Amino acid sequence: MTKSSISIREVTLHRMVMRLNDPFTTSFGTFQDKEFFVIEMEDETGAIGFGESVAFSSPWYSEETVETNKHIMQQFLIPLLLESPIEHPDGVSKRFESIRRNNMAKSALEGAVWDLFAKRNNNPLYKELGGRKQQIDVGISIGIQPTANDLVHVVEDFVNEGYKRMKVKIKPGADYEMLKEVRRHFPDILLMADANSSYTLDDIDILKKLDELNLMMIEQPLSHDDIVDHATLQSALATPICLDESIHSLEDARKAVELGSCRIINIKIGRVGGLTESKKIHDYCAQQGIAVWCGGMLEAGIGRAHNIALTTLPQFVLPGDTAASSRYWEKDIIVPEVIVEKGVIHVPDKPGIGYEVNRQVLESYRVDKTVFSKNNIWA
Repeated sequence: MTKSSISIREVTLHRMVMRLNDPFTTSFGTFQDKEFFVIEMEDETGAIGFGESVAFSSPWYSEETVETNKHIMQQFLIPLLLESPIEHPDGVSKRFESIRRNNMAKSALEGAVWDLFAKRNNNPLYKELGGRKQQIDVGISIGIQPTANDLVHVVEDFVNEGYKRMKVKIKPGADYEMLKEVRRHFPDILLMADANSSYTLDDIDILKKLDELNLMMIEQPLSHDDIVDHATLQSALATPICLDESIHSLEDARKAVELGSCRIINIKIGRVGGLTESKKIHDYCAQQGIAVWCGGMLEAGIGRAHNIALTTLPQFVLPGDTAASSRYWEKDIIVPEVIVEKGVIHVPDKPGIGYEVNRQVLESYRVDKTVFSKNNIWA
């Protein structure tokens, strides 16, 4: 591994709008257009790294949005990156410490640094992270369907495609009966429920009924910022609770595990602030015997590639949400696109994220571009 530092010469924010193949429905609502940033970062040698933002246009998942990400990156984070050379990507989070939260903005830029660093070292990103796997198992995330029969047909399609695990979005009134019907048709599949914070402890009886269905886990049933009530709920359930929105850092993970709030943690790179913090949470969970998996944020190809690299770490023992590009997009912004074969993604062995950015496709989806350098900012 080279010890040469990275001096960033230029950062370009490509503002993108891509239409999902199908509307995606959760307890928060339904949407079909995904707005985000592709971050292109060039160093003094001309090497280029790519990152992708995962915040949504509205603050339904977290307080961050596409617009707040742009403000934070432009006014605070990019100037911090440009002010001096970077010795190692692990140092980026330290450099960003003076900026509170805004984890998705931080992660987008840090991801580009990691890709750039790996390319400078002529090494695949997953190896730079300490990953070992040449292939990863993947599941699928299924939005709330109009009826149980519709849900069964959707699940059947993905079972036939070979996905290793089915994650079904639920909310009050669309939960037990829907999942029961899936389980009746598919008694042996790996099945989990994702509540996206839509329940309270007042709903404990319906959540306890889910124990009948032999689920892998119930993801984030209670409030997005809660750890304490989840401990109460977990003590009443046989089904493992997985925390998602509640975990923004290693410290959050430690407290949740010590309180008994969960038995599984979903690591989303954007939610926790980047690959460096993701690695720290992974390592802690490995020490504590807590299973982890990599969640998805409807990423395009660059973000999908970062998820694949992270999932090669050994404690990612459960299938993640990194489905094939064609599941979400008519045409993705990378070549080759992410392909799933019988529930498996083969990890690319090329330097950096392992995929090339398709410039022509990127430009077709781009709605705005801003370029930053040490001396100039221009559109």
